[in-house]
Amino acid sequence: MQLLAKPGSRLPNLQLTITITVPFTVYCIRDDPHVNVMMAGSTLRKVKSRSWKKQRHFRLLEDGLTIWYKSRWAGKGHSTFSVTELEAVREGHQSEVLQSIAEEFSADLCFTLVFHGRQGNLDLVAESPEEARAWIQGVRKLIHKAQTMDEKERLDQWVCDWFQKADKNKDGKMNFKEVRKLLKMMNVEMNEEHALHLFTMADKSESGSLEIEQFVHFYKILTQRDEVWKVFQDYSGDGEKLLLEELENFLMIEQQEGGRSAQHSQELIDRYEPSETAKKQGVMSLDGFQMYLCSQEGSILKPEHRGIYQDMNQPLNHYSISSSHNTYLLEDQLRGQSSLEAYIQALKRGCRCVEVDSWDGSDGEPVVYHGHTLTSKILFRDIISTLKEYAFKASDFPVILSLENHCGIEQQTVMAQHLRHILGDTLLTTLLDGQMPQQLPSPQELRGKILLKAKKIGGLVDCLDETLTDEVSDEEEMANDDAGSPTAEDPPADCLNENNKVHVKSKSKLSRELSDLVVYCKSVHFHGFEHARSHSKCYEMSSFSESKAKRLAKEAGTDFVQYNTRQLSRIYPSGLRTDSSNYNPQDMWNVGCQIVALNFQTAGLEMDLNDGLFRQNSCCGYVLKPDFMRDSSTRFSPERPEERQVRLCVYQVISGQQLPKVNQKEGSIVDPLVRVEIYGVPQDQAKEETSHINNNGFNPLWNETLNFVIHTPELALVRFVVEDYDKASRNDFIGQFTLPFTCIQAGYRHIHLLSKDGTAIPPSSLFINISISELK
Repeated sequence: MQLLAKPGSRLPNLQLTITITVPFTVYCIRDDPHVNVMMAGSTLRKVKSRSWKKQRHFRLLEDGLTIWYKSRWAGKGHSTFSVTELEAVREGHQSEVLQSIAEEFSADLCFTLVFHGRQGNLDLVAESPEEARAWIQGVRKLIHKAQTMDEKERLDQWVCDWFQKADKNKDGKMNFKEVRKLLKMMNVEMNEEHALHLFTMADKSESGSLEIEQFVHFYKILTQRDEVWKVFQDYSGDGEKLLLEELENFLMIEQQEGGRSAQHSQELIDRYEPSETAKKQGVMSLDGFQMYLCSQEGSILKPEHRGIYQDMNQPLNHYSISSSHNTYLLEDQLRGQSSLEAYIQALKRGCRCVEVDSWDGSDGEPVVYHGHTLTSKILFRDIISTLKEYAFKASDFPVILSLENHCGIEQQTVMAQHLRHILGDTLLTTLLDGQMPQQLPSPQELRGKILLKAKKIGGLVDCLDETLTDEVSDEEEMANDDAGSPTAEDPPADCLNENNKVHVKSKSKLSRELSDLVVYCKSVHFHGFEHARSHSKCYEMSSFSESKAKRLAKEAGTDFVQYNTRQLSRIYPSGLRTDSSNYNPQDMWNVGCQIVALNFQTAGLEMDLNDGLFRQNSCCGYVLKPDFMRDSSTRFSPERPEERQVRLCVYQVISGQQLPKVNQKEGSIVDPLVRVEIYGVPQDQAKEETSHINNNGFNPLWNETLNFVIHTPELALVRFVVEDYDKASRNDFIGQFTLPFTCIQAGYRHIHLLSKDGTAIPPSSLFINISISELK
C-alpha cells in the first residue's frame, strides 16, 4: 500500500476541491419528471424471446447512475447496472426480439437499452406509453449527463459512489467496520492500525462515524498520489503552485512540447485549474496539475491524432480498412446465432467492410447464415435495411459489402433488387467519372457510399449477355488449406474458389442484375504475383486464407507489398477456426493487406490490435499506410526491413490507479503486474514486464523501466496489459490499452485502461513516463 499519509506523518498542503453533499447527477436532474418516475420504480417486462417475457421491478437508485431490478417473486436476489454502461436507448420495435412480439405489444410500449461493447441488449416493455416515454427520456438524459461530465464532476461522482457502497445500513454515515469493508472493495490491503489512523484523521467530530463531508476528507487522504506530488515538486519553486513559466518548463522538458509550451501553459490553467483564485493569478495548483495529467489531453494518445488527421484523398488501396468476417454471427461458426445486432455492433466499432453469406431461402427470399452448419438464419433484406440505417453512424467513409453468393439466379436477382431499392443512391452502381479508372477512388470521393464486392461478368465497360456461366461461390468455409494435408497449400485448380477453399466446383449462372452492381471491387482468382503485375486491374481484388497469406508474406514479402500498392486484398480466418477465434492481423498489415477480416464478436489480443490501429484518425475505419507501403516500386519486406529511423523507447511504469477486481469474492485483492508488448515487423516483436505488487489494486507503485528498440516504428503497435499475478496458474487479465507507436505522446502520461471487451473502465489507469529517442 503506497500512501503519503503514514502514522505520525505530515500531509502536504493539498487542496482537492470536493465540496459535494449529494450525488451531482441527482442534484442536476432531481426535478426532472422522467427521472422521478425512474426513481419511484416501474414494473417492466424483460423480454428475451417470443416465449420468454417476465415482469421485473426496475428503479433508479439514489446515486442517479445505478439501475436496480429484481423479480417481484424472488427473495433478496437482484441485479444492477450503471447508466455509464449504456450507449443508447432505442424506441419501439427496434430489435429482433421486440419485432417478434410486435403483434402482442404496440411500439409505444417497447424500448431497448443498448450497452457498450459486446454485451447483449436489454429489451423492455412498459405497462403504459407514458411509463415507456418516461424511461426512454430519463435514461437518455442520464446517458447524456454521464457522457458530458468534466473531470471535476467525474471525481465528485466517484466519491459519492464509494460512499453509497460503504454505507451499508443507509444511515448517511460510515462507521469503522464499513470503512474496513470499503477498503476491500477498493482493492486495498491495509493493516487495521493504519486504517484506523486514516479513519481518525477524517473523523473531525470524533463521533466514531463519517458523514459525507468527512468521507470526502478520508477519500482525499486515501487518494493522495505521492508520485504526482514529486513531479510537481520538481518544477514548483515553493512546493505549493506552478507559476506560468514553471509549467512551461515542465511541458517543454518533460512533455517534449517545444515551442508551443508557452501558449499551452495558459490553456491548461484555464481548462483544468479548479481554483478561481489560482486562475486569476495565472498559476496551477497540485489539484489542477493532477487533473491535467489524468485528462484525455494528458493521456498517452496524441490529441491531434484523435480526429481526422490523415490525407483521405489517396486511392482506396492505400489504406488499412477495418474489416469483419462472417459479420452476421454473434458466437461460434457452427451453432452460433445469426443476428442483425452483429452488424450494428461491428459498424458502431468503425468497421468498414462487412460480410454476407447468402443462400436460397425457402419462400423466394435469400437468407444469410453459415452454410452447412447449425447457425440460425436471417433475411438478406433485413441485413441490407440495417446496413442502410447504421452504415454511417460511426464514420462517413465508404462501407464495402463483401458478398459470398451461394444463391441461384432467381434469388440473386432478388438480392440485386433489395440492394437497389433499400440502399438507393447510397449504393455505388456507376463509375464516379464515367472513365476507366487507372487507380481506385479515395475514401473522400466515396464518402457516404456502399460498395458491393462480388463476382462480376466481364470488366467495368464490357457489355455481355444477360447471364454467363461461372462459379458463383466466393468463399465456402470448408477450407483445409490450414489443415496440413498434402493439398493444404496447392489443391487442384478445379477444386478451388478464389479463396483457395476446397469445394466441388459447380457451374451456375450469375445474375446480370447483381453483376452490374459491382463497380470497384470485382472478386477474381489469384494467379500469382507475376500474373497480377501484368494482367490485373485496379478494381480487381482477391481473397486469401490466413495460412496462404502468411506463406506469401514470408516467402515473397516484397511482392506482396507491391501487389497491395496496386489493388485491394482481403484476408479471412481459417475455416478450422470454428470457435470464431482470430489470427494475428499484424502479420497481414506488415505486407500492406487492406481488408484483414476478423471475427469481431471474439474479444482478445487480436481485436485489441485491430481496435488499437483504428483508434486513430477519428476511429473512421481507414488508416493511411506508411509511404513506403504505397510506392509501387518499394523494396520493403517485413522479414528484412531496411534500416529506417530506429527508435529507442523507454517506458518507466510508475503506478496504477484503482484497478478493477478480478475475483469478486469478498477479501480478494489483486497482485498486479504490467506488461508492455510490441507488435510490428518480426524484428520488432518484443515483450517486457514489471514485477508484481502484492495485495494492492488501488494504487500499486512499480517505478520500473522497460526498454525497447523499434526498427520500423510506422508499423508498430504498443499494447499495455495489466494482469493479476498467479504463481500457480495463468495470470488473470485486468485491463489493457493498445495504440500505434506513432500516436504515442512522450512524457508523463496516463493510460486509461479498457476491459477485455474494449470498453472503458474508469477511473482505472496507469501512470508512466515515456522517453523516445532516435538511435544513430
